[in-house]
Amino acid sequence: MRRATLSNPPLFAVTRRTTGQITLTADTGAVAHVFVLEEDVVRLLVLPDGRVKGPPSWAIAPGAEDITEPGRDRMSLEGFACPDFAVDQTIDALAIETAQIRLEIRLHGLHCRWLQRHGDGWVRMAEDRPTQAYDFGWFDRKVHHYVARHAGERFYGLGERAGPMDRAGNSFRLTNLDPMGYDAETSDPLYKSIPYILAVDAEGRAHGEFYDTMADVAFDFGREHDNYHGPYRHMVAESGDLDLTMIAGPDALTVTRRFTWMTGRPALMPRYAIGYSGSTMTYTDAPDAQAQMAEFITKLEEHDIGCSSFHLSSGYTSIGDKRYVFHWNRDKFPDPAAFVKSYADAGIELVPNIKPALLRDHPQYAALDAQGLFIADEDGRTVEGQFWDELGAFIDFTNPEAAAWWRGQVKSALLDHGIRATWNDNNEYGVWDKNARLEFWGDPRPAAEARPLMALLMSRASRTAQIAHDPELRPYVVTRSGMTGLHRYAQTWSGDNRTDWKTIRYNAKMGLGLALSGVSNSGHDIGGFAGRKPEPELFLRWVQAGIFMPRFSIHSWNDDRSVNEPWMYPELLPAIRHLMALRQTLTPYLYDLLRRYHDDYEPVVRPLWLDFPGDPEAWADGDDHLLGRDLLVPLVCDPGVTRREVRPPAGSDWIDVWSGAHVRGGQTVALAAELDRPPPLLARAGSSIPVDLAPGGFRPDPFRRGLWMFPSVGDGAFSWRFCEDQGDRGPARDIWTGDCVCEGDVIRVAVKRTGPGLFGDNCIAILLPPGERRRLAVSGGQSATVEIAGRQGVTLMLD
Repeated sequence: MRRATLSNPPLFAVTRRTTGQITLTADTGAVAHVFVLEEDVVRLLVLPDGRVKGPPSWAIAPGAEDITEPGRDRMSLEGFACPDFAVDQTIDALAIETAQIRLEIRLHGLHCRWLQRHGDGWVRMAEDRPTQAYDFGWFDRKVHHYVARHAGERFYGLGERAGPMDRAGNSFRLTNLDPMGYDAETSDPLYKSIPYILAVDAEGRAHGEFYDTMADVAFDFGREHDNYHGPYRHMVAESGDLDLTMIAGPDALTVTRRFTWMTGRPALMPRYAIGYSGSTMTYTDAPDAQAQMAEFITKLEEHDIGCSSFHLSSGYTSIGDKRYVFHWNRDKFPDPAAFVKSYADAGIELVPNIKPALLRDHPQYAALDAQGLFIADEDGRTVEGQFWDELGAFIDFTNPEAAAWWRGQVKSALLDHGIRATWNDNNEYGVWDKNARLEFWGDPRPAAEARPLMALLMSRASRTAQIAHDPELRPYVVTRSGMTGLHRYAQTWSGDNRTDWKTIRYNAKMGLGLALSGVSNSGHDIGGFAGRKPEPELFLRWVQAGIFMPRFSIHSWNDDRSVNEPWMYPELLPAIRHLMALRQTLTPYLYDLLRRYHDDYEPVVRPLWLDFPGDPEAWADGDDHLLGRDLLVPLVCDPGVTRREVRPPAGSDWIDVWSGAHVRGGQTVALAAELDRPPPLLARAGSSIPVDLAPGGFRPDPFRRGLWMFPSVGDGAFSWRFCEDQGDRGPARDIWTGDCVCEGDVIRVAVKRTGPGLFGDNCIAILLPPGERRRLAVSGGQSATVEIAGRQGVTLMLD
């Protein structure tokens, strides 16, 4: 067996072929496994030493909600179809081909070229850099992959990243960090690690590239130049193996859905997770925390503002000025169960903050240290590090006993008091000691190989505790940090953002980047978490942006200890109240989108180009995005704006939700954007939006089912569908479907419902846009004309 050198790279030959797999072995002992997983998915696993070095995968879970400990074996094909494939081999090359994807390998050096089907032929997806594309032992024993870069390529994904959505020309570090008060335009790294790229070529054809590693990773998309290698981009992981999965397109939406499926089924959250969630550090840090928490409910009622949950900050665990997870401060909260009940009686679920580290003076620290439940070094000594204002140690969730302890604490400290949810915070695992080891279910490994896994396993343990406590209820878990696959367990948000106008703009791009990376159930701290108190105009614009995200929480820890609250500016109260009511109105639509995300892997928030790739101007990195496929949300991200210019993408006509005005796709229009008006919002012509027509406020009226219908501008037809269920339990659901045909001056709608009729009654109000003059004729039951909030329509009672 010879050693590979720069001048003499390894020579590979096919040594094995089985269902879904071809193995190539080099004269140096290096091994490359090619897995043909689906017609559009092929994976390459390169092992320079001939053996798997990295830990099992916790990212790949095709269509599944969980992964079995200790993780997915790197050689497993479970969950994939593994279709037949063609092989064409010559003395120096190998080609592997399905109906949709083709991999060409030059055997001397393992140079790879990936292609996808285009008409009757093939077009390039990606190809290795011609020179030294891999690390076979001649570099630094890290995992290197260098890919040729071509003119006009764009790169999206990588989960939660600062700056523009297109990563071209930039470089990024994926190492989970706690960057409180980060700059949403420039800060790097951030909280999450998702080493996935959605690549788009100059012609708009898309494909996906996923590097399955939990080590720290650096990506460069052309910021680095080297005269000797031509244009290239690269990925460098600190440890493990090169485990690369390629997903053929050709369009970005197909690739996004496939990647989401491949990394697991998104968790379906209870409906209350969609509503307004109150929060602030200030309430629970105060000596009279319970009184301040009660005052919050009083203010909600006083201002008639609905709220479905409250994220209980960690001050409830305090001893002195420090925080001790799973400890209740009985001076602040003498009777936790009674406190929880007071919120439940107001229709508000508490979501308490829990942290994965124990300070070394924590009442339970010594016991856990003695049991070996913390991350330790290779000699078994607990590894301590800075955590908030003290040294502490992190729970090792790869130790089954530690995970069991955590689940027990979630139950006894929280769930047994009537709490139904958990907020997993500060779980970036800042363990930088190179001697730190994870127990890894009896196969100890360096902690650096899998730091992001700890946040995932923390969410998983919290979710498992909720399911065990009440198997009938849907669990609700929130996490700040995570890795690929976090959507199987938790909702997330963009962390402790800074109060700044540009944060609205770049947080929105973070949310889109997460959705393109499989994580759609996300949001942002409205008003800004850290820094100055938001001025009135900034606060209002932030609320306008926030109501169109799956997670909607107003949260803060302002420098002056003021609190971001709906009523913080009395002069804004009427406008804020209308925005909060609009959020409640749109709850059925948001819930349906999250159901589609769970069922069909459809991203919830979407860049315009995801649905309109053929419109070159839709690719501009602007401040507009889609909520689902049918609502276009133009954000206001700058002060002093009263008119917002919007160019909806070509390929559809659009309708102003508030005025009913028709807008042709590709035409720029100015929409009203005054502070006292509803936020700019367009609906796709030929769509229907399920809504609650009686959103109410603090004590909402009984649900009244409605449908905002936006018929085709001229003659035309479309169908619609939305889903309802009980919201917090059970698989049973109702499916509402309908057809709409526009002919001349008549809009004909047929309505049908299938299912057990579990939610609401059998009545639906179908409303047309303001100013629509065509007559609405509805079939499927007994109907009557109606006018609601300036919209003409028909109320239908199903037969």
